[in-house]
Amino acid sequence: LPTCPQLFEGLKAFRGKDQQVRLFRPWLNMDRMLRSALRLCLPGFDKAELLECIRRLIQVDKDWVPREAGTSLYVRPTLIGNEPSLGVGRSSQALLFVILCPVGSYFPGDSVRSVSLLADPAFIRAWTGGVGNYKLGGNYGPTVLVQQEAQKKGCEQVLWLYGPDHELTEVGTMNIFVYWTHEDGVLELVTPPLDGVILPGVVRQSLLDLAQSWGEFRVVERKIPMRALLRALEEGRVREVFGSGTACQVCPVHRILYQDKHLHIPTMENGPELTLRFQKELKTIQYETGAHEWILPV
Repeated sequence: LPTCPQLFEGLKAFRGKDQQVRLFRPWLNMDRMLRSALRLCLPGFDKAELLECIRRLIQVDKDWVPREAGTSLYVRPTLIGNEPSLGVGRSSQALLFVILCPVGSYFPGDSVRSVSLLADPAFIRAWTGGVGNYKLGGNYGPTVLVQQEAQKKGCEQVLWLYGPDHELTEVGTMNIFVYWTHEDGVLELVTPPLDGVILPGVVRQSLLDLAQSWGEFRVVERKIPMRALLRALEEGRVREVFGSGTACQVCPVHRILYQDKHLHIPTMENGPELTLRFQKELKTIQYETGAHEWILPV
């Protein structure tokens, strides 16, 4: 354990208006968890069997799934190597367990609260050839200090930059999206590509899938250098910037502190139309829809 052979997942069980408890796209979490396990040389597992174990656990503890609007049961499958050794090497044994925890609504009612970000290239969350695209415990502990630095400077979250072009990568523990008119004049939704630095978020993939199904604007995975965002802000082409993740689903951004300059992001002035639309679509699937391909009934 001291050498960090540990990984985890995060997903939620929702109680619908019909009182049916359901999991949201849990197959993607199982895929990601297995990839993380193999990366750490921990034992592999049958994804379908683990998911069935989780489903039955929630079935037993379904009274812990809250009934209030916007609430859910957070599910954290965890796998740690527990080899009785101080050496650095492959763990010959491991412990797999699942933590359940009722959680309240990230945003009260139907409202959304925007956040401010500290973008400091001195701090790097992940890098090419590293493990930023796996959900490992070691990726999260070192971010706490940077989060504290952000709070000292009046920001609520960290915008992680990478490389000489200060590419936007993630927001805190969320994926990042920019909704703007690209420099070629086309309205688009853009998020960084899965190039080994970005965690393949379940909500991230869901937003991409939803947007592509609408067919109303271009949807693209592309690197976003800070200079491109600065230019778009100067030219008034940015509509919304938001993060996506299991905790908040979709979280709007209204300000970025970058190189001692406060950059105003007009997300809230623009509705935030797309942010709220995504929120509504996800809630409909998670709480209201009976049968859906993204839902696993418990």
